Amino acid sequence: MSEDLDQLAVDTIRALAMDAVEAAQSGHPGTPMALAPLGQVLWSRHLRHNPSDPGWVDRDRFVLSAGHASMLLYSLLHLTGYDLTIEDLKDFRQLGSATPGHPEDFETPGVETTTGPLGQGFGNAVGMALAEAVLAERFNRPGHTIIDHRTWVIASDGDLMEGVSSESSSLAGHLGLGKLVVLYDDNKITIDGSTDLAFSEDVEARYAAYGWRTLSLDDVNDLDAVDKVLSAAAESDGRPTFVRVRTMIGYPAPHAQNTAKAHGSPLGVDEVAAAKRVMGWDHPAFFVPEQAAQVMDATERGGQSQAEWQRRFEAYHEEHPELARQLQRVLDGQLPDDWAQDLPTFEEGSMLATRSASGQVINALANRVPELLGGSADLAGSNKTTITDGGNVAKGAYDARNMNYGVREHGMAAILNGLALHGGVRPFGASFLIFTDYLRPSLRLACLMGLPVVYVMTHDSIGLGEDGPTHQPVEHLASLRAMPGLVVLRPADARETVGAWMQALQRTDGPTVLALSRQDLPTLANSDAAKVALGGYTVHDPDDDLDVVLVATGSEVSIAVEAAARLAERDVAARVVSLPSWELLEEADPDYVEELLPEEVPVLSIEAASSFGWSRWADDHVALDSFGASGSVQDLYVHFGFTPENIADMAFDLIEE
Repeated sequence: MSEDLDQLAVDTIRALAMDAVEAAQSGHPGTPMALAPLGQVLWSRHLRHNPSDPGWVDRDRFVLSAGHASMLLYSLLHLTGYDLTIEDLKDFRQLGSATPGHPEDFETPGVETTTGPLGQGFGNAVGMALAEAVLAERFNRPGHTIIDHRTWVIASDGDLMEGVSSESSSLAGHLGLGKLVVLYDDNKITIDGSTDLAFSEDVEARYAAYGWRTLSLDDVNDLDAVDKVLSAAAESDGRPTFVRVRTMIGYPAPHAQNTAKAHGSPLGVDEVAAAKRVMGWDHPAFFVPEQAAQVMDATERGGQSQAEWQRRFEAYHEEHPELARQLQRVLDGQLPDDWAQDLPTFEEGSMLATRSASGQVINALANRVPELLGGSADLAGSNKTTITDGGNVAKGAYDARNMNYGVREHGMAAILNGLALHGGVRPFGASFLIFTDYLRPSLRLACLMGLPVVYVMTHDSIGLGEDGPTHQPVEHLASLRAMPGLVVLRPADARETVGAWMQALQRTDGPTVLALSRQDLPTLANSDAAKVALGGYTVHDPDDDLDVVLVATGSEVSIAVEAAARLAERDVAARVVSLPSWELLEEADPDYVEELLPEEVPVLSIEAASSFGWSRWADDHVALDSFGASGSVQDLYVHFGFTPENIADMAFDLIEE
């Protein structure tokens, strides 16, 4: 390739970015313009990918954590040969287009993850690099290197300001993820102006302290220097690599460059024209020179790379057929045929916290589902998530089952998303339910992308006791249930916990939250793991015609059963419904829902959490619409009215209304 043709490709990327933002009258032109040389050299010389098969297993992953620079990614995808047309670029930011304002993995071929909320892509990339390391150690054999690829990231100043990137970076350095390369766009501009307003740290020193190798590039427009630093970055020394790349936002627009205006708004017709004059670009909008397209086209090179890998995989399959079949299965996201064979059973009346039942389920599944990889944000003993004899994932020891995320809930959740996006592992993460507040942005993106991540969230109510209101979730169930694409399961006992895990592990189109008790709960007479799939079902029915329905979740179901007995003593016929999942019940046959919760019968809900949203299912509520308190579990349940007597009184009053 000649330097002139490379520069022509760089100018093409810059022109496309300006044209698309100008056409949309919305977007972020400055960063794509500044990063065009870095993107051009990376995608044409270093990134191993195949535009004809964006899902090729052993491709390099590219994450644009600075998702506002989406036109950089869209231009690169178009020029290198992905199924993204010039018409798609013209539709930038338009309703229903393949080029939304920020990259979305489910909309655009070649986009690895949905980014835009800053720092999230960074955390995802750590998860992708971790998945590569895990699979490489599990499946590669002497003479057969089947998993061997890098994860490349472009991150902005804003990405590095967000705490989630700090959490993820710290763990990546600790784990020695040597095939992770982060290219830091050091342009010193944010929306409010110069980064000096709020950001003056020595970023390279910070990353060195994290255990990363650091490199630097002072002029992104020197294509040979870009090539050299990327070549150096690709030569791992066992540490992740951080490359500071000095850019000038908006370059070469003569008036907008190096200004905050270039960050998040169209340059304007006159400034676009002026920038094109500086580049010597005399073409109509959205013009792609044939020579630039030829320089960038990666279809032949990518096809050859994949074909060579396929030959290696066939040789691997011949020598290690069982490993090859297992690798294909986990990459396809399929569970083993016997995955549920060892699930535990529980005797009626036995007392067990649902977090403890979950721990038994996890270990039963781990024996049959080798791709299950889980961990906790420094609460494994409390969450009961440790896989016995599974070992701890560590630097140079990736073929283990237990992840130690440290006190990093947000980073954990972003990494979980990256693990799921990469494929080949079934990730779960754990903390207390209260700390879904700390990881919510990543959980939301898991919902948006439809990622099958499992969240084991224990200590789900005032039932955690003496730790008090700082640790007692109140509004969390309601807020999680409000999130599109999320299934929340709050099992009533050990059996329902088995059913909850069965639902979670079979989900392929979104995440699941398991809300589990700290305190022991009785295994109910009529609880049923299989019926969890219905969302709700009857655990107690009277012999007489119904007077009232008590509907409860989790630890309150057993209290509702006791309340029904109190009501029977007052000649009131009460049904008790366990409703472990609103979302699953919403998917049930309407006739079933009407039979379960008859419209003509008053319904009382019982849940030690906010009553918000319960009006959908019930006429009145025994709820917790205040913060909790510090005290014993027994005292707290009495204090806040979660007793059989109070529930019976409220049900009786509801009937009398």
